[in-house]
Amino acid sequence: MSPSTPVPKPPLPVRLLDATLDLLLPAACVGCGVARTQLCHECRRHLTAAEPLRARPAHPPPGLPEIYAAVRYGGPARQVLLAHKERGALRLATPLGQALALAARAAFPATPSTERPLLLVPMPSTTHTTRARGHNPTVRVARAAASALRAAGIPTRVVPALRHGRAVADQSGLDAAARQRNLRGALTVHAHRTTLREGHVLVVDDLVTTGASLSEATRALAEAGADVLAGAVVAATQLRD
Repeated sequence: MSPSTPVPKPPLPVRLLDATLDLLLPAACVGCGVARTQLCHECRRHLTAAEPLRARPAHPPPGLPEIYAAVRYGGPARQVLLAHKERGALRLATPLGQALALAARAAFPATPSTERPLLLVPMPSTTHTTRARGHNPTVRVARAAASALRAAGIPTRVVPALRHGRAVADQSGLDAAARQRNLRGALTVHAHRTTLREGHVLVVDDLVTTGASLSEATRALAEAGADVLAGAVVAATQLRD
């Protein structure tokens, strides 16, 4: 299976449930606005049959590993990410997870051995943000990605090892240098230290812009003894063609 090969579809019961809910609760596609479905076939395909590429922040921060993204941020991908994260459209975690699984395969194309599983370490949200949203979108998408990867025969676990060790400012509106200063030393590894040394570690997130968050996560994991191979995200603002 090549990195560009789409991961398996969700199980039939999940797809039937989605279809039933779409019929009972008619909605417009969050990606393009077509009627009577939460996510139309074309927008779903845009995410789940993508050709992952390496992300390329304009000014990559020190220590940033190679980052792979399923799609460019914009259009349907942007709308789906926002609907899942900010509006609680939880069923969208499945196609977003499939997209993240594609990026993970591109980041680490070799099939891991059963002795050393692929470990997806999601970027953490603050307790306040998680409570405000009512869920943790990055962890939810990471779990959907892990499920898709296991269905493809790749032993995969989600390891929520990171947390914020201090308060940080809202990243929106900050330029790349300010984001690096804001996040420097902010993350810690609070659990799973032994587990992190026993698998192939990928840092995962929904979106990469400047790379500051993923760079800080890589620093914290490395200091805890983890060997971070790369990062994988659903979408990136800049991709290397």
